[in-house]
Amino acid sequence: MESSASLELAKHILLMFGTILAVGTFSGLIARLAKIPDVVVFLLIGMLIGPGVLGLVDIKADSTINQLIMIFGSSYILFDGGASIRLKVLKEVWITIVVISTVGVLITAAVTGIAAYYFLGLAPVVALLLGTVIASTDPATLVPVFKQVRIKDRVAQTVMSESAFNDAMGAILTFTVLGVAMGAGEFSIGDAVANLLKQSLLGIVIGGALGYLAAFLISHEKFNFLAEFAPVVTLMAVIGAYMGADGMHASGFMAVFVFGIMLGNQESLGFKLTQQEGNELEEFVITTALIMRMFIFILLGTQVDFGLMNHYLLSGVAVVTVFMLVARPITVFLCALPDRRAKWSFREMLFMCWTRETGVIPGALAGMLVGMKAPGAQIIASVTFIAILMTILIQATTTKWLAKKLGLLVE
Repeated sequence: MESSASLELAKHILLMFGTILAVGTFSGLIARLAKIPDVVVFLLIGMLIGPGVLGLVDIKADSTINQLIMIFGSSYILFDGGASIRLKVLKEVWITIVVISTVGVLITAAVTGIAAYYFLGLAPVVALLLGTVIASTDPATLVPVFKQVRIKDRVAQTVMSESAFNDAMGAILTFTVLGVAMGAGEFSIGDAVANLLKQSLLGIVIGGALGYLAAFLISHEKFNFLAEFAPVVTLMAVIGAYMGADGMHASGFMAVFVFGIMLGNQESLGFKLTQQEGNELEEFVITTALIMRMFIFILLGTQVDFGLMNHYLLSGVAVVTVFMLVARPITVFLCALPDRRAKWSFREMLFMCWTRETGVIPGALAGMLVGMKAPGAQIIASVTFIAILMTILIQATTTKWLAKKLGLLVE
């Protein structure tokens, strides 16, 4: 009986996976014909086939299989984004990236927290907790958007890098405020900064070491004995980078992003793949990242709780509107304008104000708060899903249009 139950469960999961791949392929075609980022269509289709409407796919947010897909999928998409970053560009804008990924998260959380306090009537610490949950941008959303919409290099790579680096800051800030909200501690700027530096530096070191090792084993002139297994090496290294960093209480997402940067800049490290090997690796990464996008955003759509959202809809929309139109612009201008080295133009900063989609990482943090029965967790989860829907459906779909209007689109 136990074996039969396990077999039935396996077949049920396999059927749902097949359904996701089928509707994902169809959705990708629709997105291409409509000339909009595919993550938008994936999210909408997920809402359609989820338990709230058709009920074709029902994978709980706290299930092991969902967590596996979210962690590995986000890691691989982030690796893909890192591989497209060029070190020459990073040298020009690194000050902005560091400031907006740290101080910027604090500014966004504070402004959003104030909005939540007034519109939702939350206690100050709970309002701030909501602000910290949705303060960090989402690499799983931004990387695919900038892969499909070609924006001026330094702008696209700054926003993608910010989304990778601010994940650690967002998580640290969230759990620091959570400790205060649950009466388990006091807010300490010193401890938060020390924790951030530790997570960031360890993540960078682990990702850099594994990235160099992977490049060495697949591209070294004499020791490239794993060259023909380059795609498998990327899978192993992405998992290794995330788990290695996580095991040392560092930022796993930062580690996989830096790993991607190292592998994508092999020539700067003195390594080079043959043309054929390079093309095969690129095709594998593109295909795998596409499949991960399908699973992540379709599943995210199926997990939208319509009842919970409707309960706090109007006030939640008000908070997210402030979050998008007030908190983000203040953050960008305060963090980017002082960077004299980057010499940001007004148009570039205006574009960065509009590109801060919310997605998997804030959704995961909100889910964790619900599981921990944190104060105001249900309200936080509701507003987080509203933020996910509004930013992806409104901002992601208008990214190309705005870039064209501002003269930042690369044809």
